Amino acid sequence: MEPFLFWFHWIHVVAAVIWIGTVYFFNFFLTPFLAKTRAEMRVEVFSGLVPLTLAWFRWAALVTVLSGGLIYGHWVASVGSAVFFYWPHGLAISLGGLLGIVMFVNGWFVMHPHQEIVIASATRVAQGGQPNPAAAAHSRRVVLASRTNLLLSIPMFFFMVAAGHGPSMTTMSQAASPIWFWIVTLVLIGAVEISALTGLQGVLKKPLNSLAGTLAAGFALLAVFYVLIEIIR
Repeated sequence: MEPFLFWFHWIHVVAAVIWIGTVYFFNFFLTPFLAKTRAEMRVEVFSGLVPLTLAWFRWAALVTVLSGGLIYGHWVASVGSAVFFYWPHGLAISLGGLLGIVMFVNGWFVMHPHQEIVIASATRVAQGGQPNPAAAAHSRRVVLASRTNLLLSIPMFFFMVAAGHGPSMTTMSQAASPIWFWIVTLVLIGAVEISALTGLQGVLKKPLNSLAGTLAAGFALLAVFYVLIEIIR
């Protein structure tokens, strides 16, 4: 089993690099570039570069989640659920996995459908037609979902790495992760998701309007999760 597990880890890491790499590419480079470039260039980007990048983004996300699920199942089966969920390692990787699944859902079921409309509108313009009047609203939804994934990637990456390399995550806890921890976790993640999925403007969306605000919110969420796990330990 160990050789297969090694290859699943390798596939998981490579796919995650491609997936999260495209999240960072969109947020750190492409979105700021499009905000300053000419309308003709935006049309070319949305009709050419974006569809290609999104294909890699979506399928890399799927491979990451599936391979991660297999690795997670192996961990639980190897040590037993009674031990795994007493272990800060198990808690950290469970939290990181949950955040990754939310990001996967955002990419496949929020960003992709809305982005298809934006791409179709850009393609129509490139062919000499008129843009879809609703494309701007759909584009805004894509940006909100993408920024949400950037925000969630900060605690997700931290707990995935901490699960394997953080010294405090390798010692056994005296009590299993309490129900209140998961209730608070789901409420926090739910609040972030609701902000991304409902409305286009508002006070709760202000952090997502800029990279600095998104990153600050991501590190704040990481700090909250870290404190919660320290309380349990």
